Amino acid sequence: MNRSNKALGLAVGLFLCVGAYQAKEAAADITVFGAVSTTEALTELAKIYEAEGNGKVKLSFAPTEIQARRIENGIPADVFISSNAEWMDYLEEKKMLLAGSRSNLVGNRIVFIVPASSPVRQVKVSPQLDLLALLGQDGLLAVDDPAYTSVGKYAKTALEYLNLWPQVENRIAPAKRPRGGLAMVERGESPLGIVYANEAALSDKIRVVGAFYSESHPGINIDCQVAALKTPNSAAALHFIQFLSTPQAKELWVKFGFELVTGSEKYLY
Repeated sequence: MNRSNKALGLAVGLFLCVGAYQAKEAAADITVFGAVSTTEALTELAKIYEAEGNGKVKLSFAPTEIQARRIENGIPADVFISSNAEWMDYLEEKKMLLAGSRSNLVGNRIVFIVPASSPVRQVKVSPQLDLLALLGQDGLLAVDDPAYTSVGKYAKTALEYLNLWPQVENRIAPAKRPRGGLAMVERGESPLGIVYANEAALSDKIRVVGAFYSESHPGINIDCQVAALKTPNSAAALHFIQFLSTPQAKELWVKFGFELVTGSEKYLY
């Protein structure tokens, strides 16, 4: 073999080795910290991702604030999926996100729900809405605690914007656990609740009677943001994030009640 052929063979071999190494990195196992609202969709998506020959995906679900604090405190994670941009901002300011990896993933909105047996069929979400009439004499508005959960914060902000908060600020049943507001309405303990639209879609024990739109809170219809964290598994994290926006994944997001964001725009808040 002459010198030029040897050089070519060496180059090809090096290219193949680098390619194999990069493929191995992209297929590494990863840990994903997700918002509670993404539980069902991400669980299904992770199964598909693994079945396609990629690495294992370890999923952990908790309220976004708790997940962000866990990451800040050094608990290992490779991907963060947040339902609140403020906590993604928080980690970005602390330089814990992989630069350029943050983007909107899927959208959501908040909705009014009632028990399936309720006579209420539809409400128009506007400043004229009479919430006290819907709650009755002793009823409480069920919502996950605004002090600790993204959905609760969204609900309070939207009600404040519509000047409806003064009606109910003393008539709130703040659920202390994720999806507690949904559970209270399912059990008939509250005549009215506010939850994420995708979570309402999971239950046949309630009905959606009204929806909040983006005009009632900037970005209210943009729920989940995703970013890779600065870890040795960044290649695999980016590979998984890319998978979450494939046509196959988008079908699953819609199936589980989320809305697609247009294009590949960065965060809109």
